[in-house]
Amino acid sequence: MNEMKPRQRALRPASRQNFLSLVLLVSVSILAFIALVQQWSLRQTTLPLQAGDVAPQSLRALSDIRFVSQIKTEEARAAAERAVDPIYASPDPLVARTQLEKLSSTLNYITSVRSDTYATPSQKKADLAALADSNLSSKSIEYLLAISSTRWDNVQSEALNVLEQVMRTPIRTDGLESVRQNLPSKVSFTLTEEEAVLVIALASPLVAANSFYSPELTQAARQAARDAIPQVTQSYVKGQMVVSSGQVISAADFEALAQLGLIRPKDQTLDYIGAAALVLLAAAFTVLYFFRRRSPVLTDLRGLILLAMLFLLFLYGARVMLPNRTVVPYLYPLPAFGLLVSALFGMESGMVFSLLLSAMAAYGMPDALGLMPYYILGSLCGVLTLGQARRLGNFLWAAGAIAIASAATVIAYRLPFTTTDWIGAATLIGAAVFTGVASASVALPAQYLLAQFLGLTTALQLLEISRPDFPLLKYFLRRAPGTYQHSLQVANLAEQAAERIQADALLTRVGAVFHDIGKSSNPLFFVENQPPDKINSHKDLDPAISAETIIRHVTDGLVLAKKYRLPNRIHDFISEHHGTLVARFQYNSALEAAGDQRNQVDIEKFRYPGPPPRSRETALLMLADGVEARARAEHPKNDEELLTIVRSVIENRQQAGQLAHTPLTQHDLQEVTESFFTTLRGTYHPRLEYPQERPAANTPPTSPVAGAAKKRK
Repeated sequence: MNEMKPRQRALRPASRQNFLSLVLLVSVSILAFIALVQQWSLRQTTLPLQAGDVAPQSLRALSDIRFVSQIKTEEARAAAERAVDPIYASPDPLVARTQLEKLSSTLNYITSVRSDTYATPSQKKADLAALADSNLSSKSIEYLLAISSTRWDNVQSEALNVLEQVMRTPIRTDGLESVRQNLPSKVSFTLTEEEAVLVIALASPLVAANSFYSPELTQAARQAARDAIPQVTQSYVKGQMVVSSGQVISAADFEALAQLGLIRPKDQTLDYIGAAALVLLAAAFTVLYFFRRRSPVLTDLRGLILLAMLFLLFLYGARVMLPNRTVVPYLYPLPAFGLLVSALFGMESGMVFSLLLSAMAAYGMPDALGLMPYYILGSLCGVLTLGQARRLGNFLWAAGAIAIASAATVIAYRLPFTTTDWIGAATLIGAAVFTGVASASVALPAQYLLAQFLGLTTALQLLEISRPDFPLLKYFLRRAPGTYQHSLQVANLAEQAAERIQADALLTRVGAVFHDIGKSSNPLFFVENQPPDKINSHKDLDPAISAETIIRHVTDGLVLAKKYRLPNRIHDFISEHHGTLVARFQYNSALEAAGDQRNQVDIEKFRYPGPPPRSRETALLMLADGVEARARAEHPKNDEELLTIVRSVIENRQQAGQLAHTPLTQHDLQEVTESFFTTLRGTYHPRLEYPQERPAANTPPTSPVAGAAKKRK
């Protein structure tokens, strides 16, 4: 029952991981389908065409034809309609009467002010100045008050006459100022200049618009103009050019092409079915790859999300940039995706997803049968050349491989089947070379930046931190040389096993080198770093304190890993290499001190914090660490003893539930057992005992190094 609980706990995260992976796969499939079926993703290079498209070739009439052009008829009628000016209604007599009444009221008021015997001249001037609907200046007011009643009657009569004449004519709102400026020409020449000015001042403010825009009349006139235009006929003779190559197809051209039977409306049903079939095939292929190959990418949701984002980024980039282009499809650095995925997730993933992306990127393109092998072969050659991306030079070789493969594909699939002059051929081959250089140039910095920002681990990073001159390794060797040598032996052991079961050997080796880095914080607490004559640091310590000191090397190692910025995957090796095992020697010492009373000893004080290994690589480290320590302590004398040690350690870790969270199978464990045995047998093989050399007379003793050098000579 105790063994089943960890397994049950492991199933729940695994089920959740599988569910999230499925959701991600469905989301990516939907977005990929949208990319394939959108109008901007499919170039209309052959019939059917739509208005606004660029004609891919010259289109000529296949026969004589004459038809009524609805487009041209509508254009002619619209032009006739636009030629009709807006229509205004006749002058409204009510407006004229109203304005004349206002003028009469004004004149009566002025007459009453003039005849007011009680008002002073200044009061009269003030009353007239405050008069509304008049433009009387102070000079005109003085003149108005000074003239005789007879002359004033003439002014009144003329003001009414002028206003009446003006208001009988049509006046629009936009013509008011023009009418007012022409008022002086309406005044009788029998009046003096001062009287004429007075008439204009009285009549001008009351001139108002009396003719207004009539929508009904205007619409009726425009409709009449439309109806007067007969239908326009269009005719073509056989062989006559309808649309030239490269010309934008207008609505009238589209109508003519439809009448000639050269185009027909596009039905996208088959496009949707084809895109859906391709997406479903790609999704099924992905599922088979992940679950049949047990890809380690599946266990890392963050890696899956990054992979999905990169796939969609390159796919949408292709679907936006490639349509309606001739050379750009051969310039697009699609192989960069394969290089990037290979550097981040392994060569196999790079090849698989490059294949899927190449098929989708070329789907529906005019030259799909030539572009698909161009992308596939270029990507695969680049990924195979890049390999595990352990050297900067690998990216340069990958660029050359992509360039050569792409150029060869152009020569094989494009030139023999398409009429191309030597300039066009040179352009396409140059584009293929550019694709190789651009792909490597994009992949190299991108994989570094993604690894830095997202905490991923690349081969270049692992090689960089595993160099002997890396500061943390120098610190490790200087502080804990015994543990350093132990780590190297464990690294060799785990690396060989990783290669045997096709795990990440480089990651396993580098993780093993750093797994005990925490021991450098307190090196003398560990037996491999203690001189032979050194007092055992744990001899007089309480077992719980001794266990705490030993267990602390895990947390101390994580502190150093963060300080020296080791990749997150290396942190897993440090924290998982003991899993949740118990420091057995100290625990047994505590039991012995308690008289074997287990209820008197808290086993959790002697347990490593874990977690247990969650990947094949960290599990291999745990097994290799245990096997190497047992073999070094027991010194097996023959193969049977050595094989017993290896099997015992592996079975012990299994029974303790430490491998429940890893994808290791029984077949894998059998391979690991054989690998450990083979490697350790080479280390612990029997050695001949050489007879001791007796120094000759008068020969000074030599150091072992000098003796060895002399023997080599």
